[in-house]
Amino acid sequence: MRHLRLGDTTVDILLDGVFEASRDILIHNGGEAALASALARWGDRPFSVDVNVALLRGPRGVDLVDAGTGTTWGPGLGHARSALAACGVAPDAVDRVFLTHLHGDHAYGLLDGAAPYFPRADVVLPEAELAFYTDPAERARLPEARHGGFDIAAAVTAAYGERLRPVPFGPVAPGVELVPLPGHTPGQGGFLVTGGGSTLLLLGDALHLEVEQAADPDFGTVYDLDPGLAAETRRAVLDRAAAEGWIVAGGHLRGFGRVARDGAGFRILPLS
Repeated sequence: MRHLRLGDTTVDILLDGVFEASRDILIHNGGEAALASALARWGDRPFSVDVNVALLRGPRGVDLVDAGTGTTWGPGLGHARSALAACGVAPDAVDRVFLTHLHGDHAYGLLDGAAPYFPRADVVLPEAELAFYTDPAERARLPEARHGGFDIAAAVTAAYGERLRPVPFGPVAPGVELVPLPGHTPGQGGFLVTGGGSTLLLLGDALHLEVEQAADPDFGTVYDLDPGLAAETRRAVLDRAAAEGWIVAGGHLRGFGRVARDGAGFRILPLS
């Protein structure tokens, strides 16, 4: 299920494409034996996840949560733009983009070369995320392979200027709250959207793998900047979602679901 109504707001999960990598990117916080056990369960299949953009339409206007890859990651990705067009949404119809974090599969879609792809939109993102990725000392501390977020932050800042709105965690718009989800990146946030008596959490990259990481939150990927903190965040947000009865979706989940506790871990049950 990729369409949801929350009161007077509709939410559509648009597929930007499918990202694939070797299973070598998988890690486990429990050490080599735990990783070997997890990989045995995983098998020989590659790492493969959807890359999603969420489209919200309602009284606030037209909002996106994240923006996909744009034209930067090859022909297999970047399809959120055509999906928006198929929904009748032109770039200049988007009022705001709620950005979970500054990775390419979430933020490059904001750009048309050096210009803003969404000419009217405000870009709302966690101030902690922008502060990290605009800090020269943090850039110098990390290896070059981790510098992409700093380049993206500079490009998005130049393109959107005063329409780039770094905000603290808390309410950011009517019916929308920014919540901290650190670990994958230091300032990653998720967006809680409430309407019609239900709450949806759009959780960015707190999870990449809805089955394996829900069951074992210590199972992670090399894309997490702080794997230990990312696992703590996964466990905490899944526990809260289960307790609160939230609906969840994310940058790499297949659609909408609800979280149930399952032994020491969790399951995400798809909405039908």
